[in-house]
Amino acid sequence: MAMVELEEKKRAIVSFVQGRGEDFSAVAEELYRHPEPGLYEVASSALLAAFLEREGFAVERGCAGLATAFRACWGSDGPVIALIAEMDALPQLGHACGHNIIAAAALGAATALRHLLPEDAGRIVVLGTPAEELGIGKVEMIRQGFFDDVEFAMMVHPSSKRQVIKGFLGLARIRFTFIGKAAHAGAYPEEGVNALDGVIQTFTGINALRQQLRQDVRVHGIITEGGSAPNIIPGRAACYFYVRAADLDMLEKVKARVVACAEGAATASGCRLEVEVDPRQLAPMKINRAFSALYSAQLSLLGLPEVLAPADQNKGSSDIGNVSQLVPTIHPHVPIGEGVRIHSEEFARATISPEGKAAVVEGATALALTALELIAVPEQREAVRLDFRS
Repeated sequence: MAMVELEEKKRAIVSFVQGRGEDFSAVAEELYRHPEPGLYEVASSALLAAFLEREGFAVERGCAGLATAFRACWGSDGPVIALIAEMDALPQLGHACGHNIIAAAALGAATALRHLLPEDAGRIVVLGTPAEELGIGKVEMIRQGFFDDVEFAMMVHPSSKRQVIKGFLGLARIRFTFIGKAAHAGAYPEEGVNALDGVIQTFTGINALRQQLRQDVRVHGIITEGGSAPNIIPGRAACYFYVRAADLDMLEKVKARVVACAEGAATASGCRLEVEVDPRQLAPMKINRAFSALYSAQLSLLGLPEVLAPADQNKGSSDIGNVSQLVPTIHPHVPIGEGVRIHSEEFARATISPEGKAAVVEGATALALTALELIAVPEQREAVRLDFRS
């Protein structure tokens, strides 16, 4: 595609998304009004899939054995670019993680590309990925091949600031169940084996372990079962831990040490230990600087200044990290209000504020412009692939 034609296409995308902005932000508001938690996004998934079908996409529902996952495709040839549409909400808090904006921006970008590109220019795929908060959707869709033909993956996430590069920690989830022996705590304490002691000593061991952990490592847990009454020695107790780290090698090492803390606590308390490690481990985000720079260039074109905040601060975890280990991926942030904090009622309300609606338009526009340049400029694709390989 000639440079003049590329610039004309970019202007057309900006105009198209602005012209359809109310349609796209209406999707975000509808999701906000009817939030659905992970794996129960029935109405949300139907809304997104139906929208894409009306815009000319072929939609496959119920992907990867997940009733609410979908894959919508358009295009006959060219590079395959996936736009990620998360859709799940948080219990009690609704769209306090902004997945309604994520989905609406993906739809907006896909729709713009569908209407402004020839069918043989590229293949646009919208992946409806459920249960991000549970770390399930993308992991299962990867496992069952729904990312196998994807060459580049993109999404935006709402935030308090416009930031292109943001890291994520790898995440492992472990449940420990201690089996002891119940007894009357006052009359026959010597006959009991206290399972809660095993849980408490696990926490004690992990608290001591934290002194020797690298700064990027996080270990945090809760007691999920601790007994039924103070006068009964708990015959069964359980706890649930998250282990996070910036790379997979360290994640495995710390995970093994956390399990060792529980095993030691079982020995000390005389309990039998059951360990359940969730096989759906989340990977750290693999940063692709060439891809990120391409997105940043579109922000410059739009006159939108980005905040150059450290990428390694205030990091959580997400299954987008698993995608980033498989294909070149970006996960830039679009602003919805200064100082609003994720996973709060204030954040949820901000997703349908004027700033939230502007974020939908910004995300859709910047994603579509980035995809267009990937499609039109082979050198950009090669630079992104080279960064990924290195």
